[in-house]
Amino acid sequence: MKFLKTGRVAIVTRGRMAGKKVCLIAVHDNGSKKHPFPHAIVAGIERYPSQVTRRMSKARQTKRSKVKPFIKVVNYNHIMPTRYTLELEGLKGAVTTETFSEVSQREDAKKNVKKALEERYSSGKNRWFFTPLRF
Repeated sequence: MKFLKTGRVAIVTRGRMAGKKVCLIAVHDNGSKKHPFPHAIVAGIERYPSQVTRRMSKARQTKRSKVKPFIKVVNYNHIMPTRYTLELEGLKGAVTTETFSEVSQREDAKKNVKKALEERYSSGKNRWFFTPLRF
């Protein structure tokens, strides 16, 4: 049974983003010409939002609610899937394999991911995804 599907939340276990939570956007079980191994295109959070309390001003709350995203192609061996899922319909078209070929496309994709993640964070859904792992 295939459990690495689009929308699954996973944790990166290797590299610079080790310990960061990601959402699988596209999965390639057979690999591709450029990446000849099973891999997934993921979007994750490089810098998590800070804690917000009620007594803070609105300006401070919005500043502390910022998310810094990243997009990456990750080998299946370097991600650990979790039981959580995240429905981000807008990201499927925004981040593709062609996105990584040019820097400007990559930056545009990151802006789209940032907007979607901050929207999801402000709505209060998927709270676990937006808290950093403590280990």
